[in-house]
Amino acid sequence: LRFDEKVRVVVFKSEVKGVFCAGADLKERAKMDDEEVGHFVKRLRNLMDEIAALPVPTIAAIDGYALGGGLELALACDLRVAASSAKMGLIETTRGLLPGAGGTQRLPRCVGIGLAKELIFTGRQIDGQQAFSMGLVNHTVPQNSEGDAAYQRALALAKEILPQAPFAVKMGKLAINRGMEVDIASGMAIEGMCYAQNIPTRDRQEGMAAFREKRPPQFTGK
Repeated sequence: LRFDEKVRVVVFKSEVKGVFCAGADLKERAKMDDEEVGHFVKRLRNLMDEIAALPVPTIAAIDGYALGGGLELALACDLRVAASSAKMGLIETTRGLLPGAGGTQRLPRCVGIGLAKELIFTGRQIDGQQAFSMGLVNHTVPQNSEGDAAYQRALALAKEILPQAPFAVKMGKLAINRGMEVDIASGMAIEGMCYAQNIPTRDRQEGMAAFREKRPPQFTGK
C-alpha cells in the first residue's frame, strides 16, 4: 500500500461482525515465556508504527469491540469512525498489563493527558458516543441492521477525501504528524518544507487553472 500510487485512502474494517479487533489472544500469550512476550509486543508495536507511517489518510471503521491492541490499531489510524454501540478501551491494566503497542503514547495525543490516564488507569470501556464526546473518534453513528454503520460512514468520509489533490493530502498528513512532535517554530519550518515540495506539482497548477476557469479540478497526483 505504501508504494502503490493508486491508493488514496485506506479504510480498516473487520470481517467479524460485532468486533473491530479484540486485541491479543491471552490464551496464546499465556503459553509464551517472558522473552517471547517481549518479542511479540515489539513486533506488534512495529506494525502499528508502519500503519501510522502510511503516507495516505487511514480511517478505522469501528463497528464493534476495539479493546487493548484493537484500540491501539484504531489509534494508529488518522481518523476513526465508530458505531454508537461499539465498545472501546485500553483494558490492559485489568489483566496485569499496560498498553504496549503505542496506546500510552497515541491516546494522550488524541484525547489529552488527563483523560488518557483515567482510561488507562481504570481499564474502562466506553461506547461510541462517549468516545466521540472526548474526541477519541471523529464521528459516531447509530448501528444499522447489517452491523456496518461505521464502515459505511468511513467510506463516505473517504469519498470526501478522494477528490482532493493526492500529493497535497500526503504533504498535509506529513506536516501534521511531524509538526505535532516538535515546538511550533520547528513545526512551521516543517510546514514550509512540505509546502515547498507541493509548489512545483502539476496538481497545484491544475487547481489554480480550475479556479480561474470555474470548473472542478482534475487531479492526477503529479
